Amino acid sequence: MTKTIDEVLAELQNRTRNRKKNLYSAITSDGSQEETEYQCPKCKDREFIVFRVHKDTKWLTDPKTGSLYPEEMVPEEDFYSGKVCTPDKAWEWKDTYAKRCSCVKWKSLQRIFKASQITEEFQKLGFRNFITEGKPEVIKIAYETAMEYYQSFDQIKNTRQNSISLLGQPGSGKTHLLTAIANNLMRKKGVPVLYFPYVEGFNDLRDDLDRLEEKLERMKKIDVLFIDDLFKPSGKDENGKPKPKVTDWQIEQLYAVINYRYLNYKPILVSSELTVDELAGVDEALGTRIYEMCSDFTVVIKGDRKKLNHRLVGV
Repeated sequence: MTKTIDEVLAELQNRTRNRKKNLYSAITSDGSQEETEYQCPKCKDREFIVFRVHKDTKWLTDPKTGSLYPEEMVPEEDFYSGKVCTPDKAWEWKDTYAKRCSCVKWKSLQRIFKASQITEEFQKLGFRNFITEGKPEVIKIAYETAMEYYQSFDQIKNTRQNSISLLGQPGSGKTHLLTAIANNLMRKKGVPVLYFPYVEGFNDLRDDLDRLEEKLERMKKIDVLFIDDLFKPSGKDENGKPKPKVTDWQIEQLYAVINYRYLNYKPILVSSELTVDELAGVDEALGTRIYEMCSDFTVVIKGDRKKLNHRLVGV
């Protein structure tokens, strides 16, 4: 039996009323109802929103993609609910246009941050909450270098000098500044970053050897690798210099990662208590590769530790 336009529109309106709420009901085994929320009430978790377009609407060309989009449009739900036109005019709104929901970007960002292994606490670290007032000049230089690196990232990311290292005094804010870079790369540019704390990271690799190759491959291939506290010293030697606690196995694994990234122009962010010479002293091939990659953005923080180490302020 052929339906009239009024009957079709009424049927569509009924369907929409059933979908309109952000909650839907599910019948449980005991006959009761439980309500489940949509993650995104705008698109009902479909990740796109459908609009209706009037037949006389002008279509424009997106200069970036070359695709067409309507100058004016209305949500399809408004059309179905009778807010747009009377039933006899429904045929004028038969054209549709689908637009990706803003939740897609949000979900992607959530996945990037989760995969980064940066903790929720570290996700709060940024340039704005890094304090330079009253700090020694070298701390201000480190801050400015980190800012310049982030601002230059798009231009340098595929070059040999595409990385940054902040070295020297513990407690001087090296991790904070590099985390600020990582957070901004992920949040504002959508660049995936992997956080690898040297001591804990190698403990994890050693304790899960069945997945060693998988984890090393991820360290090699991730867009940006953040190595925190590289060659963390376990004390001082007889000359009062930092004494890194490192094994041949650690150097072998790390060299494979850094050499791959060096050859394939993939950026690294590095913090370490060691200087450039001390890094090369641990392993020259590894240290010199790191230096070459970071040579345009390297700051060595040295001086009075009571002024440089924020944990010792007031001591």
